[in-house]
Formats: sequence, C-alpha cells, structure tokens
Amino acid sequence: MELKQLRYFLEVHQEESFSKASEKLHVSQPALSKVIHQLEEELDIRLFDRSTRHLKITGEGEMIRKHAQKVLRDVEDLTKAANEIKFRKKGSFTFGLPPVIGSSFFPSIIASFRKQYPEAEMHIVEEGAKIMEQSLLEGNIDVGVAILPVDEEQFEVRPIVKRELLLVVSKEHLLAGRENVTMKELEHERFLMFRKGFSLYDRVREGAIQAGFEPVIEHESTQWDFLIELAMADLGVAFLPETVVKKANLHDVAVLSVTDPSIHWNLALIWRRQSYQSHAAEEWVNFVEQAFQHMEEGDVLL
Repeated sequence: MELKQLRYFLEVHQEESFSKASEKLHVSQPALSKVIHQLEEELDIRLFDRSTRHLKITGEGEMIRKHAQKVLRDVEDLTKAANEIKFRKKGSFTFGLPPVIGSSFFPSIIASFRKQYPEAEMHIVEEGAKIMEQSLLEGNIDVGVAILPVDEEQFEVRPIVKRELLLVVSKEHLLAGRENVTMKELEHERFLMFRKGFSLYDRVREGAIQAGFEPVIEHESTQWDFLIELAMADLGVAFLPETVVKKANLHDVAVLSVTDPSIHWNLALIWRRQSYQSHAAEEWVNFVEQAFQHMEEGDVLL
C-alpha cells in the first residue's frame, strides 16, 4: 500500500467523481481508476459503488476512509516535526571532549550554544583523544575533538586551532634562562607527560623518537595543572599546549619553545565518515567553527 493510493482514494471520495478527481490530481482518469482498483484488490474491499448514476462510497469504504485520513494526518504531522527539528536545530548528540582541551576553550562556547539552541540536547563525554577516536568509530560518540593528525579515511575533519606545545621547566632548571631548546637537548631529562590514551602523550614521544631517543617518563597525569606543579618542583620537564600555558600560574616556572622538531598541537572536530548526524550535531559543528574563527580574528586564543 502506498500513500499515493490513499490520497487518490480520498480525493475521489471528496469529488464523488473519477473525472473531477483526475482533473484535480492532474492524472488521467484511466490511471486514477487503475490506482483505486489496485487498492481495492490489495484490501479485498470494494470502496465505491459504481452501479449508480452518482459515485458513492460503500459502507466498508467509509470505514477505510476514516483510517486513511488518520494515516495521512500522521504523515503530515511527521513531516512537520521533521521540518521543526531541521529548522529549529532540535535533536540530540554526544560530544567527545578531551579534558585538557575542554578546560582551554569550550566552556564558554558550550554555554553560548545552549543559550542559542535550548532545544538541542548535548551529552558531553570526557576522555583522551585517542580513546575518543575509538568511541567515534564504535558509534558511542557523534562528534569529538581530536589532535591532528587523524586517519582521514575513517574521519571527517574540520580544523579549528593551530598551536604548538611549549616546554615548562622549574626556574631552578639549567634551561630556565633560555627562550628555546632543541628536542635532542632534552634526551637526558625526565619527562612529565599526559597519560597514555591522550594524543599529547603520543605527540611528545614521537617528537623525542624523531630526535633520536626514547624519553624517560617520570610521571603521567590527566591534569595539566598537576604537571605544572611537578615541573615547578623540578621533578622533570613538562610539555603543555600554548593555551594552557597562557592561563596558568607561571611565577615559579620558565617556558621555552621546542624545535627540531617542534611539536604541533592542531585541533579539529571529527566524526566518523558516512555516519548520520542530527541537525543539532550539524549546527554544533558549524557553531564551533564560527566561534573559533571569531576568536582567532580577535586574537583571543593566542
């Protein structure tokens, strides 16, 4: 059974004439008669009494008419609801946010989005970027923030931030008076790292290996402020994003740039390729992109 059959049936009843209904529907009368005949065969019910001079609906047809009207009203309601969801950005989605990134950028953006789109339901999941990528692939998260690079064969990517990691050392450290240092010069240092499962862990380790050594890891943490405290106590050297360093208390530490290689901290919104995204999720992606563009133009993130 098709919706077209029900619409044609109701129009014939309304006009009490196949010829008038065919004109209104812009179909030929034979085509209209064929559709109604197919519907009668499918239902095994005679819908119209064609034996009289004026076309009349049968008793059984009248009962079917009431159901047909309800079906078409429900379809109209569904279409209206879909349009409302689309244009009012309703719907729900799960947003994956690594803790170090969330504390740097997103509280104000999330608050602005919820104010502008109160009917959009956002669930926030905090976990390391590498673990989050797997959650995206498994469908547990709809949209997440990643530290580039990621596998672009598996993920759609929308870049939002380009930064570098900086080195934080105690003011008592031998490097404290310098502005920059090469990665090779850190070969014998003790590294204070974000925990495995965080992309920052991989970026720092990869940079050290590229410089020719395996880093000695003194401690791993999920908290950037704790890593600064450890560096302040001269228990090792810590690599932290520029944005974290800018907002931290740096009275008893020194901050250096790292070269050969420099370690990039480029962020992007990502989601699984060919996955369905609600209109709310799509609007969130656009909202975040625009927010970061405005912040960059205003130099807020530097």
